[in-house]
Amino acid sequence: MMPRTIHPMHSANRRGIACLSLAMAGFIANDTLVKYVSQSLGGGQLIFIRGVMATVLLLGVAQAMGVLGRWREMRNAALGWRALLDSLATMTYLTALFHLPLANATAINMATPLFITVMAIFALQEKVSGTRWLAIAAGFAGVLMVVQPRSDGFNTWALLCLLGTLFHAARDLLTRFIPSSVPSVLITLSTAVAVTALSGPVSLVQGWKPVGVTELAMLAAAAVFLATGYYLIIHSLREGEMSVIAPFRYTGLLYALVLGWLVWGEVPNALAWSGIGLLLAAGLYMLHSERKRGRESGDKGNPRKALEAATD
Repeated sequence: MMPRTIHPMHSANRRGIACLSLAMAGFIANDTLVKYVSQSLGGGQLIFIRGVMATVLLLGVAQAMGVLGRWREMRNAALGWRALLDSLATMTYLTALFHLPLANATAINMATPLFITVMAIFALQEKVSGTRWLAIAAGFAGVLMVVQPRSDGFNTWALLCLLGTLFHAARDLLTRFIPSSVPSVLITLSTAVAVTALSGPVSLVQGWKPVGVTELAMLAAAAVFLATGYYLIIHSLREGEMSVIAPFRYTGLLYALVLGWLVWGEVPNALAWSGIGLLLAAGLYMLHSERKRGRESGDKGNPRKALEAATD
């Protein structure tokens, strides 16, 4: 099965970047709530409860959008594989996270844009310039400077976390292989169902604990943020060039820093501030590059502007 063709429209890249940046905000808000609830509930249990809530929410949204009747389109092979990879990525990453320092897990997971770019070159024949590679690498270096992972945190659990990161990258790549006729909300629903189905047996093995009203309220809010993040990231990956859009996953780290300051009073040190500056510089360069490419494409379609550009 071949991926559906995506023309390198620069406006599509910009829409994809905006959606991915907002998706990361949703994911970080979800992670913050889940991290808090994990102090009293097991991982499998909270993922299952959150998954049930997200599934119910998405069923209602799909019904309101008038696409629930098209549920048979969810039997698409690429969609099924994507949902499976997403559920494996969720369980693998969270299992590793419970045994790793948060900084180490974050650093490993932030390698996803690098993996996506490599996969996009081979699977989608995307062209990646040397300067774009440099911007991606600079962004990842900025991540390492911010999270400052400890050497003693890299062990077998780190390898499991790396496997989860590869699952995330492969999941995102498979999104491009799903026909454009399949509504994004149905892809989102399939993901929520798959994660819930996989976490159910895990929660039974781990055992259940009493759930209070506060935990339920926080998991309900997490379900809303998660479902929103799922939908936006799927929408972003169906737009433009993956090698351009993927690096904006790094915005999630900036959101995490803000929440860390607001919730836990954590203030970055000098090295972390340098990393933040490097992240912002890499992101601004990518945006500037896209605007420049957009203007050049527009100039090629306008003889007068093309002549002016040629004589500059």
